[in-house]
Amino acid sequence: MQLADIMAAQARYARCIDDDRLEAWPDFFLPDCTYRITTAENHRLGFAAGLIWADSRGMLEDRVAALRGANIYERHAYRHVLGLPLLDGAGPEGTRCETPFLVVRIMRDGATDLYASGRYLDLWRAGEDGTPKLAERIVVCDSSRVDTLLALPL
Repeated sequence: MQLADIMAAQARYARCIDDDRLEAWPDFFLPDCTYRITTAENHRLGFAAGLIWADSRGMLEDRVAALRGANIYERHAYRHVLGLPLLDGAGPEGTRCETPFLVVRIMRDGATDLYASGRYLDLWRAGEDGTPKLAERIVVCDSSRVDTLLALPL
């Protein structure tokens, strides 16, 4: 998988969330995937549990359905700023890469603040249509302080 393909997939991923097209977000993942949000300290210590944890695209679809119909949270939006991905190697399991990110949260009243910074630790594979799909995304947040309003995916 080429760096340009991963960069384009990353940009589409961020735009999908930032444009509130959450129903399309699970399509960036393979059916059998891992999505986890954790802190840098927990990642360094090897703790498997995360703030958000899913092990299939179906779980991601359920999360979106809950966000749209069951969960109650103040409306807000994100704006992702992504750094350049660093490819960590390709092998039979796929292509690993690390991408730094910043996420700004915009509240309904216009208040804007830095919501999260960190890095994506990804395993990319080609989907059935040949486009890059996430087999694994571990979102490692730099800070252990996480707002209780972690509703939208990072």
